[in-house]
Amino acid sequence: MKDLLTIGDQILNSRLFIGTGKFPRKSIIKDVIKSSASQVVTVALRRIDFDVKEENVLNYVPNTCTLMPNTSGARNAEEAIRIAKLARAAGCGNWIKIEVISDNKYLLPDNIETLKATETLVQEGFVVLPYMSPDLSMAKRMEDVGAAAVMPLGAPIGSNRGIKTKELVRILIDEIKVPVIVDAGIGKPSEAAEAMEMGCDAVLVNTAIATANDPVQMGKAFALAVEAGRQAYLAGTGATAEYANASSPLTGFLD
Repeated sequence: MKDLLTIGDQILNSRLFIGTGKFPRKSIIKDVIKSSASQVVTVALRRIDFDVKEENVLNYVPNTCTLMPNTSGARNAEEAIRIAKLARAAGCGNWIKIEVISDNKYLLPDNIETLKATETLVQEGFVVLPYMSPDLSMAKRMEDVGAAAVMPLGAPIGSNRGIKTKELVRILIDEIKVPVIVDAGIGKPSEAAEAMEMGCDAVLVNTAIATANDPVQMGKAFALAVEAGRQAYLAGTGATAEYANASSPLTGFLD
């Protein structure tokens, strides 16, 4: 049986979502998508230049991918809702990643405004994936109002610091029924594998791939890591122990 991920009306083979910011040139994005085998690509609407072909990042996203515009730049729910509607009107589909950030130093999400935007946009037919600080009560409320998934941060955006919120993310995995997708903070393939081993349903990676010396090769490395982590989760990792536990019986030693 295939191990598939279902979000909204999409059935996905890949559990690696990627972003499109910070790449040295936009033309490389197509090759990164191919090497990473990602099927979901997020794009900041404010970075789309519909008037200049070379600058329009959408020209480098294959039609086979699910486009997930994000509301980067929104400071409150009202702005996020407006950006989402603009994205849909521009032909970007009905998936939307809600980003509401009013803090300019750490770029942490505003969970309350994110919840407001999520509820409104779900009612208007969007498939909503909210980026959030990993708080269980807020995640439940987002799930209750119809979020298709929740996207807790692992560490501040662009920091490449790994999953610093691990214990809080683990609680969401245990308690939330919709997919849990770690977004922000993952800096190395090993950290993506760790997220998947924990039981996350997917990860979203941007900076770690875009700022690598070879983004195309790094995209492939992340794809392999996500697959390895997922397989380890499905296999079930062994228990840990405080003291040594011999692999062979402690008998039959030479005199």
